[in-house]
Amino acid sequence: MEKLFGTDGIRAIAGQFPLDYSSIWTLGKALVELLQEQGLAPRIIIGRDTRESGAWIEQALSQGIRKGHGHVVSTGIIPTSAVSFLTKKHGFSAGIVISASHNPYQDNGIKIFSSKGIKISETWEDRLEEAIHKGLMSVEQEKIEVTPSSSFGQDYVGFLKSRFPPIKLPRSIKLVLDCSNGASCFYAPKIFQDLGFEVVTIADSPDGKNINDRCGSLYPERLAEEVVKNKAHIGIAYDGDADRTIWVDEGGRILNGDHTLFVLSQFMKDRGKLKSDYVVATTMSNVGLEKALESFGLKLFRTQVGDKYVLEQMIKLKANLGGEQSGHTIFLDDCPTGDGILTSIKMLEVMATHDVSLSELVNDYQEFPQILLNVRVDRKDNFNLYPEITETVEGIKRELGSSGRLNLRYSGTEPVARIMIEGEDKGQIESLAHKLARLIEQHLGK
Repeated sequence: MEKLFGTDGIRAIAGQFPLDYSSIWTLGKALVELLQEQGLAPRIIIGRDTRESGAWIEQALSQGIRKGHGHVVSTGIIPTSAVSFLTKKHGFSAGIVISASHNPYQDNGIKIFSSKGIKISETWEDRLEEAIHKGLMSVEQEKIEVTPSSSFGQDYVGFLKSRFPPIKLPRSIKLVLDCSNGASCFYAPKIFQDLGFEVVTIADSPDGKNINDRCGSLYPERLAEEVVKNKAHIGIAYDGDADRTIWVDEGGRILNGDHTLFVLSQFMKDRGKLKSDYVVATTMSNVGLEKALESFGLKLFRTQVGDKYVLEQMIKLKANLGGEQSGHTIFLDDCPTGDGILTSIKMLEVMATHDVSLSELVNDYQEFPQILLNVRVDRKDNFNLYPEITETVEGIKRELGSSGRLNLRYSGTEPVARIMIEGEDKGQIESLAHKLARLIEQHLGK
């Protein structure tokens, strides 16, 4: 049976299996049945990003949920983490987010949270996948009224504002926000204005098709230009569903999630707010972060890529700070999912408390040269089936020795193989990465 759930829910081109109307309808009905089997009242909350396909996908889910005699409420357009927060706060049995995160508008996805606000288990995913594969070939579409409730968004905004401590800003701090034409457009600018910051926004006019279009966390170059042009103190880039954050300092330098963990781990430790000596990250995090944490008396624990794996290890290690280089950061005392706006509030708290620039905060962080390459593939065969690839991988590891790392994996959300090589010599790692990329393209590429 084909696996439909990846590291971040179901993701595909909207309108094509498994994101066709009938499959989505079946998923909604099956989720109700699964909740009832677990003895849970089938009360479900749904939120979505700004993609044009989001509205009809919500219709299909709502129709299926109601067919199964479940109750569904809508938040309308809202960040992913808000649904996690609201599911737990208001006692819903499940929360659904309709989003493909950083992907282009043609794609969409479905993420499902349990009543605890965390992603559902693989056992639940397997049950839902089975239902979709056995589902009806065609479903008669009904016109269902889906009226979003604004009170949920107000609850989320109130929660975020409460996370910024009652400190007086030492000076006017100017932000440039890149909202990626996504869910953050309707929340981030107003929140930061209300907190007393001077706000400039870009990519804040969603039209259903421009989400993540040369903007947001995957394309921070324009943000860097705007920060310098506006003489701002910090630039903040979100992705389509606002669960990740990438930074630009006042000089236009682009910073990532490793910098977030560097700054926040030190700040939280100094204030006795870290509950563990461990900070959790993934195999993609730079070795420079590991060495920096060691200097703070902390340890870096690496998981496989995916924020759900970060969360699992945080719970096991009783850690309350973790994240990914791509910009997901989890503050477990506040919310069990990555939240870009919350992460921004935490970073601005550090800047305001110390009255320093972002560049000064990361000045002591020494990043090792790192190259990331994506290779589009036609299939995701085990790399071990191809001796030429495995021999090359082992050769690269020997060449790098103890001063570098290689990570080769498939994306959990896209048809690509991801190559990450890290080492002391930039020219060497670039050469090695392109050599491996050519081999993968030769054996597995489109």
